[in-house]
Amino acid sequence: MAGIRKIGSICSISEMEDLDLSGMLDNPMLNLNIERHRSYDDSSLSEMSFGGRTGFNTPPRNSFEPHPMVANAWECLKNSLVYFRGERVGTLAAVDHQSEEVLNYDQVFVRDFVPSALSYLMNGEPEIVKNFLLKTLRLQGWEKKVDQFKLGEGVMPASFKVLHDAVRNTDTLMADFGESAIGRVAPVDSGFWWIILLRAYTKSTGDLSLSESDGCQKGMKLILTLCLSEGFDTFPTLLCADGCCMIDRRMGVYGYPIEIQALFFMALRCALSMLKHDTADDKAYVERVVKRLHALSYHMRSYFWLDFQQLNNIYRYKTEEYSHTAVNKFNVNPDSIPDWLFDFMPTRGGYFIGNVSPARMDFRWFALGNCVAILSSLATPEQSMAIMDLIEARWDDLVGEMPLKISYPAIESHEWRIVTGCDPKNTRWSYHNGGSWPVLLWLLTAASVKTGRPHIARRAIELAESRLMKDGWPEYYDGKLGRYVGKQARKQQTWSIAGYLVAKMMLEDPSHLGMISLDEDKQMESVIKRSASWTN
Repeated sequence: MAGIRKIGSICSISEMEDLDLSGMLDNPMLNLNIERHRSYDDSSLSEMSFGGRTGFNTPPRNSFEPHPMVANAWECLKNSLVYFRGERVGTLAAVDHQSEEVLNYDQVFVRDFVPSALSYLMNGEPEIVKNFLLKTLRLQGWEKKVDQFKLGEGVMPASFKVLHDAVRNTDTLMADFGESAIGRVAPVDSGFWWIILLRAYTKSTGDLSLSESDGCQKGMKLILTLCLSEGFDTFPTLLCADGCCMIDRRMGVYGYPIEIQALFFMALRCALSMLKHDTADDKAYVERVVKRLHALSYHMRSYFWLDFQQLNNIYRYKTEEYSHTAVNKFNVNPDSIPDWLFDFMPTRGGYFIGNVSPARMDFRWFALGNCVAILSSLATPEQSMAIMDLIEARWDDLVGEMPLKISYPAIESHEWRIVTGCDPKNTRWSYHNGGSWPVLLWLLTAASVKTGRPHIARRAIELAESRLMKDGWPEYYDGKLGRYVGKQARKQQTWSIAGYLVAKMMLEDPSHLGMISLDEDKQMESVIKRSASWTN
């Protein structure tokens, strides 16, 4: 997405994703000297366990005739390529020749490029991804100012543009760190996506030299330092403003939005698998990451998780409780539970709610945060299956006729005007206020494959194939069922195109999942289950 919308085969890698975080906390200095494994047994793929289900056989590549949309998608993706001094460095947000306004859709967005990058990695073309990672790393080092105010050193750009001087035959980069964005909000998620993509590149290629380079090691630490700093906050979650992520307009997500928390968790785990731990400083830094992961997973699984039983617990909450024995730790009034939720919550199923902060729970469903929670194993296997149960049970609400609702339900009437600031782009069932976004298809597919339920992805892909190309690959759809091309949606939206390609390739060859998925930490799960919300 561009600023009108937002400000954005498995190989070797160190396998610290599987480390016992509890053990490291008990004896961190002893365990930080874990050997960084550089081998991966591809034969183990046939025995991979998806959400507790085994025997998911990987079909051979090109095992069936590709859908006619695939060739068109690759051609459109090729047309969106951006070059810097002769090298491919990214893809444009959109190539909509019918639009009168270009705005910043002619830029390369960190957030938007992720599905494009995964497409090229799955297609055996990693060089464009490496170039992108290095160029954005270079931009991170720039001094970043917005109206005389200097941003944190580790902030990654929302987007960049290549300016070509035809007379001098030179190319220069121009970055946007939020100073030109709608609302002037810096992207919190860009840095997280950068780390996640660095791991995907390393897993896909087996090339450890990039992630182990001094530049990438420093880049990861700068990003995480912004998030690991200690202050007044009593929660391990990350305090964020409205408009700092894919929900890039004011939508009442200020506080601790699920999307950012899930991406934060995933970025921490990806960084942990790539950070060196050779020196005392390295080991101390890794220890900080481990401790934050431990606290963050406990907090999210305890307080953000909602299912039928937990909803009933909240319904019976008492308020004004004091001391460590309080059950209603955030002093949430049961009267604040919206009416729609009682009918929406199935007996089987659950999800991570949108936000939790003092006296407030945002009970809305947000697709990206829940899918990333599954892929990062922030969600336990039981929670992952419950999320997929919810999607199936509420298919018409969350998927409808075009995958996938970015949020549910829409904010309506007077509340819509207050929360969004009367933003006409976020009228009910449009854009980020309950609109349907085809790009989310790749995340739904990845979550479906990981949980051993590929039929969910197959059904969603068939829905997309019935219209997506005919409609010109739009950015988003409007309406309660996602039946109408978005009122202000751009056509030839690159991440709608790339999201479809990633979904198709991942469903055909589930081994691709490894570059974007992390296994659970079983030792952490046993500790988390002692939280109050699991025992009530």
